[in-house]
Amino acid sequence: MVRGYAGKFLEVDLSSGRIKDVTFSDDILRNFIGGRGLAAKILWDRLGSRWEEIDPLGPENIFLALTGPLTGIYPGSRVCISGKSPQSNGIIGSTLSGEFGNELKCAGYDGVIVAGKAEKPVYLFITDDNAEIRSAEHVWGKEAPETIRILTREGLELLKKARPGAEKVKEPAIIYCGPAGESRVRTAAVMQKISHAAGYGGYGAVMGSKNLKAIVVKGRKPLPSVASPETVKILLREVERQLLERDRLRRWGTGYGGYEVGARQSSEPVRNWQEEWHDEKRFGGPKFDFRYWVKRYWSDFNCPVACMKIAVVKTGPYEGAITDDPDYEMQAYLGPNLGIFDPDKCIYLSALIDYLGFSGINGGNTLAFAAELYQRGILTKEDLGFELNWGDVEAFEKLARMIVKREGIGNILAEGTYRAALKISEIKGVDVTKYAVHVKGVEVGAHGTRSGLDFNPISYACSPQCGDHTSGVYDAYNDTRIVFFDSAVVCAMCGSPLIWDFYKAVTGWDLTDDEWCRVLGRRIMHIQRAVLLLGGPDVFWRPEIHDDNPPRFYEPLPSGPYKGKTTDRKVFEDMRKQYYEAIGWDERGIPKSSVLRELGLEDVDKALDKVRKQ
Repeated sequence: MVRGYAGKFLEVDLSSGRIKDVTFSDDILRNFIGGRGLAAKILWDRLGSRWEEIDPLGPENIFLALTGPLTGIYPGSRVCISGKSPQSNGIIGSTLSGEFGNELKCAGYDGVIVAGKAEKPVYLFITDDNAEIRSAEHVWGKEAPETIRILTREGLELLKKARPGAEKVKEPAIIYCGPAGESRVRTAAVMQKISHAAGYGGYGAVMGSKNLKAIVVKGRKPLPSVASPETVKILLREVERQLLERDRLRRWGTGYGGYEVGARQSSEPVRNWQEEWHDEKRFGGPKFDFRYWVKRYWSDFNCPVACMKIAVVKTGPYEGAITDDPDYEMQAYLGPNLGIFDPDKCIYLSALIDYLGFSGINGGNTLAFAAELYQRGILTKEDLGFELNWGDVEAFEKLARMIVKREGIGNILAEGTYRAALKISEIKGVDVTKYAVHVKGVEVGAHGTRSGLDFNPISYACSPQCGDHTSGVYDAYNDTRIVFFDSAVVCAMCGSPLIWDFYKAVTGWDLTDDEWCRVLGRRIMHIQRAVLLLGGPDVFWRPEIHDDNPPRFYEPLPSGPYKGKTTDRKVFEDMRKQYYEAIGWDERGIPKSSVLRELGLEDVDKALDKVRKQ
């Protein structure tokens, strides 16, 4: 048996109720690892021949929750969520932290593969080589806290029945979709705990489209055995030592950037990216520390960094609002991006977004897009039912709830920023796509390109995961390393030069950095690129048009120390051309036949013939 793997995957067809175990060959696991890489392989093999026809929110799509060989062993374990994305119509590997991946492996499974659609809301209950489909009608419509309370209680009762006489039964791990996912909002996240989110991809909507409320898992087995236990122990001690030296991340988390990125780099979204500079010193980890944080070092299973914090509003009208950190992206997208410069309001809105099951990045982007249209008089009070002014947290809460319920204008905004822009342009007779800050349907992360101090001009434009800030590109060789972390399914912030030695000690397989960057990682990225170009069924991307930045990124910065700077289109086009050549795409951005065949992707090459002829 391959070391580091539980040895099987759980496959569930919700339409028929059939549950079975499936396995993958050593060759597939060695070449695609797990997580994002294995998701690309599974989705291509099962859906690739009809990719353009598959509705991401239809029963034919596949929902994946996958671990990797390092999950539970290497620090910073995560779980990778994937499927055909309702945002990009491609494949996005979206990871989130928490105990789910570890519990799943301890239950005897490396991943869960879900197809079909249940007639009524259900959840999966998994424990020790066994799974069952249970009714979720009583939790359908519930927000995060109540969903977790109810399913945790039920899970504990089921576990106690399975182990009569056991002195203590620990609570299960749960991934779930909130009301946003149930309503198939394309910016819905898959959630774990109350505030951990796999936000990119819109996979909360995929769960909702399948009437799948949650997956509950508790494993009582040990983690899978490793090839060299003593070497793993030695490497683990050294990796942990390295990680503990990352003092700023450990002390402040990514929330440190809440002030730094905006004030010093001029690269933070402000009022739907109309600006990227602010000087609000109440934002950022150092300012949140003593005023809001009630727990300063919080981590999930096996992570020494403990970059998460728990923030609580202690006084005032938003007293009791609680969320983790908020991290940089949430501070930015639910703070300055909405014209909110009061941390109390930002924390309140962050908690609300988590409770509803939105992606903070993608959902915050859509809210700001609507606010700018209101600012410009394109959307009116009559369209919304209320005024939508910058900084008005109550108005943004109303709009978020309208989106979740798909009421009025919320039904259009529930389609995400890009699709909403197309529809509003049609209704209003005004082109509003220039105000939509996305790349190929995926709202961009909270890092701009105009000041030249943060992301580079092609980071989003050429990424196989589009607007995902965790997968930005620059160098065709080095970019593949993030794909490894998403495939081994551990946190990239826990990276170490020892990762390849660790991988060998766990699996027994030799894998060098060079082999990954030249072959394995690139193979995965080419599958992702191919399905992105195949697209469908509602929108299709043409690289000569859509491998580009949002129009806003070409506008001069209007304020701050880098006022007047912008993304230089000539520089962008030169970098894009160089990237195409380096990664093996033709001048249009389509993977070359020779490169695909070198990577063993002959079927992908054949499928792209139709794109080459367009």
